[in-house]
Amino acid sequence: MSLETLDHRAPSLFKQQASRTSQLALYSALALFLMVADARFKITTPVRSAVSAALAPVQWVVAQPVLAYQNASRYAEVQQQAVAREDAARKELVVMAQRAELADELIKENEHLRSMLELRERSITPGQVAEVVYDSPDPYTRRVVIDKGQVDKIVPGSPVLDEKGVIGQVTRVYPTRAEVTLLIDRDQAIPVFNPRTGARSVAYGDASSLRSGGLELRFMPSNADVQVGDLLTTSGVDGLYPSGLPVAKVVTVDRRADSAFTRIYCEPVGRVQGVRHVMVLTPQGRTEHPEAANMQVQVDAEKADRAAKARSKNEQAAAEKKAAEARANKPEKPAKDPA
Repeated sequence: MSLETLDHRAPSLFKQQASRTSQLALYSALALFLMVADARFKITTPVRSAVSAALAPVQWVVAQPVLAYQNASRYAEVQQQAVAREDAARKELVVMAQRAELADELIKENEHLRSMLELRERSITPGQVAEVVYDSPDPYTRRVVIDKGQVDKIVPGSPVLDEKGVIGQVTRVYPTRAEVTLLIDRDQAIPVFNPRTGARSVAYGDASSLRSGGLELRFMPSNADVQVGDLLTTSGVDGLYPSGLPVAKVVTVDRRADSAFTRIYCEPVGRVQGVRHVMVLTPQGRTEHPEAANMQVQVDAEKADRAAKARSKNEQAAAEKKAAEARANKPEKPAKDPA
């Protein structure tokens, strides 16, 4: 028998191994032990740190193509946005230049007409910029608080507007804060004017839950000339708001056959929700009707007359009282003897 024909494998007695179930249980126990040891004693933290330090250059090299692609895409996108913004800015600049020229012509024409009609010049209403600090905590009102107050010469009744139009009115003033009631508040009202028809009315904050955030023109007759899209401005008859400030646009005109009035709903032009910076104007001087002034003069004259009559009566009563006291204190003369 040659050596090549001999079986070099170990006898079956020495080839016995643990069963697969035993190996699974052993490896599971080892894995559980390692997890518990790592969670409690952090035994793999140094290993992880070393592996992370060793793989950091590899990660950086692998990430460079991705970062380069992202930077190139971002650069191209920013370049396109910059070009689009430049084009839009140029177009807007041209439009603003045309508007400025037209505005100058209108101002000159207005001054000429006013000088011909001998009307007084329009005065620019002074104002100051304020920032909205927070909304009012009352959930049943629509108010905001600004960072200007009495120290900044803010007074109640001051109109408040943003870059688009009127948004509210100052109703409460504190030393360093002021509370602004928005137009959409249910207790707020503002006199408005329709430039298309020349009609005047009053816009109220819409308190209905279905159309919250708008205004309503109340007590308008059913045949009122109001159309969807009409721009309403301040009329200036209240003596607080300057005339001509944009207020709202008409969005719904509901004419009912069973009612003598028309339901007219409007949307504010200004941002009454989410506004951050506002302009607070100085309220205009209140105008007084001549009849009211005459009535006030008559009332003051009547009060002065009654006060004078009461004063004369008091003086006369005091004089009579003194005379009576003098007569009572005067000694009686003795009667003369006839003998």
